[in-house]
Amino acid sequence: MRDDQWAQQRAEAVRLQGERLQARQDAEHARAEALLREFVAAARTAGLAPVPLQVQGYGGRGTARTQLVGWYLRVDRTAGVSADGDFYVLTAPIGLLDRVRGIRPEPRRPPLLLGAGGKDGDTLPLVDALERLLPGWGAG
Repeated sequence: MRDDQWAQQRAEAVRLQGERLQARQDAEHARAEALLREFVAAARTAGLAPVPLQVQGYGGRGTARTQLVGWYLRVDRTAGVSADGDFYVLTAPIGLLDRVRGIRPEPRRPPLLLGAGGKDGDTLPLVDALERLLPGWGAG
């Protein structure tokens, strides 16, 4: 086999592996999005009141308000779900103006495992976080 043929085969294998990884991640995100939608509906039915969500500065350096209301998914308040069912990472670099004006975080695609890939190794399955907020809510 020539070098150029080998390189083409390797490039094709890498491309296929990337497609498979993306498909697995998309399926995970879709399942997590469905869980959050189900949870929000159950929380409304159960009368679980949403609270104003805040963003924490990196390293615990202050907080900034947002226009979001919802529920904190982690005890450390670093992730939350809005009353609309959107997932938010609630940490960011916060400056003085952010503390005064507030922050508008962007929704992200939710993971099934909160904190996966983080440096501290502190992970929490999404279903466990939701169960803590509303025991017996029905998923899982």
